[in-house]
Amino acid sequence: MVQQHDRRVAMWLLFCCGMIFMMVMIGGVTRLTRSGLSMTSWKPIKGTLPPMSKAAWEKEFTRYKKFPEYQKVNHKMTLAEFKSIFWMEYFHRLWGRLIGLVFFFPFVFFWWRGWLRRDMIGQYVLMFIGGGLQGVLGWYMVKSGLVNRPSVSQYRLVAHLSAAFLLYAYLAWVAWGLLYPKEEQQTTTETPQKEEDLRSITRSFFYVSLGVTTLLCVMILSGGFVAGLKAGHQYNTFPLMGGKWVPDGILAYTPWIRNFFENVATVQFTHRTLAYVLCLVVPGYWWYAQKFALSVRLRRAFHVLIGLFVLQVTLGLTTLLLHVPVPIAAMHQLGALCLFTVTLFINHQVKREVSTAPATSSVDQAEAVSTAQ
Repeated sequence: MVQQHDRRVAMWLLFCCGMIFMMVMIGGVTRLTRSGLSMTSWKPIKGTLPPMSKAAWEKEFTRYKKFPEYQKVNHKMTLAEFKSIFWMEYFHRLWGRLIGLVFFFPFVFFWWRGWLRRDMIGQYVLMFIGGGLQGVLGWYMVKSGLVNRPSVSQYRLVAHLSAAFLLYAYLAWVAWGLLYPKEEQQTTTETPQKEEDLRSITRSFFYVSLGVTTLLCVMILSGGFVAGLKAGHQYNTFPLMGGKWVPDGILAYTPWIRNFFENVATVQFTHRTLAYVLCLVVPGYWWYAQKFALSVRLRRAFHVLIGLFVLQVTLGLTTLLLHVPVPIAAMHQLGALCLFTVTLFINHQVKREVSTAPATSSVDQAEAVSTAQ
């Protein structure tokens, strides 16, 4: 019964992860269509209903006209055009509220039925608080675009995106822990020294996995700054940038550290460089994994990782060369979340499943070759 309850709770958490996944997609489209600043006020309760009459729409549009985006970018916008971007942002906020409801009511039900492990109640409360704070952070981001410039702060955008990824990762990690509980470690007849050698190999594999995931997270943060500065609309050639491998003005700002967060040329150059590094690291990571006696589930995860990475690189290049078309750019953002999900899952499974011995036996070698083929 405990296993059944854990599985139901895990399915609920993974469903919430799916909703956060959709939220990231909706948020990406909202940003790409410049819809995020169309709602100039934040009313967590009253804001659930959209304008219901022509007068209400006119009032909302008049409020929008007072802010920089209309005055500097959309001064020729009609009411009908305003409605199109308003609905995008409205759906974005409504989906966030829906995630809160989908989390809260099942949580109360599971707690009432006694299906939640008592030692994990604090984790669920932390998830709920994190979701609420994410809404506050989203409004904090929007406010930065309602002051002087008609776009949000790239720092706040990256913070909002990072918080979404962290919340997603936390829910997924807890859910996987319920679905795949740790098994008791099997005894071994090896000598103590040999056992220590095998354990060190296992630790090194986990640290490699953690390092690859960290590098991918840095890449995602870099992509957030590219999005925040709209850097993808410049240097739309590959592999050169402005006819050069290293574009001019890459260290134009002082102090030099600002260039990595505020200089369009530097931000895009950094993003490309990280992509080149990952093009070496990810295949090497896959090759390294074949040395270990991995479970079928984990081996498949590594194969999925390679396929997703190739797709993500293709989407990134297409987004750049076609000057950031909304559908492809949105898919590129989702691709980052998919890669993050797979690497996170690999870390979870490596910590749980990886054998303490590398696959050096003839049977394991044959399995590795067969899987690779």
